[in-house]
Amino acid sequence: MLRPHPAVLRRLVDEYEALTGAEGARGPAELNPRVRDLAYTLCVSTGTRDVRRALEAAHQWLAAAPAPARETAAPATGQRVPTPEPA
Repeated sequence: MLRPHPAVLRRLVDEYEALTGAEGARGPAELNPRVRDLAYTLCVSTGTRDVRRALEAAHQWLAAAPAPARETAAPATGQRVPTPEPA
């Protein structure tokens, strides 16, 4: 099974959790179309049919994902180049 890029998965999880946390104080999050879209996308991305299972799988995958490479500006070109994390 293909897995989404960790950065994409992290954004989906963060946005879903932020919206459901904020919506909890205002009313049912399921009524928000963006929350429904995020839940669907998380389920498709993780191969699940339930958003709770999708979040569990996403958190497991993110915990096992390698740390992202930092980017720094190259002095001569001004282009950003990946810098490996220190060991």
